[in-house]
Amino acid sequence: NAPLDLFTGNDKFFAKTSPVLISLIESIIKQVDSPNRSDQSIFDQVVEHGRPWQSQVIRPLPMDSSAFAFTAFGGVPAVEFSFAEGSRPYPFLNTMADTYDNLNRALHGRLPAVAKTVAEVVGHLLMKLTHDDLLPLDYGCYGDVLLQHVTRFNEYMVLLKSRGLTLQWIYSARGDYVRAAEKLRKDIYSSEEHNERLLRMYNVRIMRVEFYFLSQYVAVTETPFRHILHGQGPHTMAALLEHISLLREAPEKFDEALFRRQLALVTWTLQGAANALSGDVWDIDTNF
Repeated sequence: NAPLDLFTGNDKFFAKTSPVLISLIESIIKQVDSPNRSDQSIFDQVVEHGRPWQSQVIRPLPMDSSAFAFTAFGGVPAVEFSFAEGSRPYPFLNTMADTYDNLNRALHGRLPAVAKTVAEVVGHLLMKLTHDDLLPLDYGCYGDVLLQHVTRFNEYMVLLKSRGLTLQWIYSARGDYVRAAEKLRKDIYSSEEHNERLLRMYNVRIMRVEFYFLSQYVAVTETPFRHILHGQGPHTMAALLEHISLLREAPEKFDEALFRRQLALVTWTLQGAANALSGDVWDIDTNF
């Protein structure tokens, strides 16, 4: 899914996206001309001053994004593209005054160029997702994303250990995910390039990754945004970190029983995502 949110201007290009689409977005913006200069790609414009492209272009999916629900609720990789001119918001967005003339005026007469660039970005994305035999989704990226999350827990390890608690099961589940992603990559590399049955099987496993980051242990009616990384609720990695931080900020409010429950739910969900890639059965026989 690629909903379009067009802001004023043509100076900056943003992509609010699921991590699995980041590498695909990079390849696309290297092929599409910037609306500023027809001889320069969007990517070249972003990095021309030596800036890392991801820090300039990629943004997390906020709740007010039209792509948020697709990923946090539906478990479907989604992206929202936008152009922005400096920090000036488009004043007529979502109003009756949002007309072609007003938008073109805000863009200093460059609306056709900006619209053409947006259309080309979305078009390239759709063609890659529908034409390639193998889905161009970076299923391995969540290993790094998970590492960024679990690293934040490290400063609380001593406090957890003093209470006889550990986060080892999260680390183990992340390791299983990384190994499953690497195994799938090797399987794909060593397979017949045009074996339709195998490609279909690989695509199913790749597509299931985002879906299996939806917690299966909370009710959709009570907690609709079940994604443990992009969603909201007590089942998420963010909620677990917030609870653990109480060990330092307000130790008397730390609930060990709740911690064990949150740890179990996050771990089982992570392991389910690993299973989606590897197809292995994994039984938790540890007493949380």
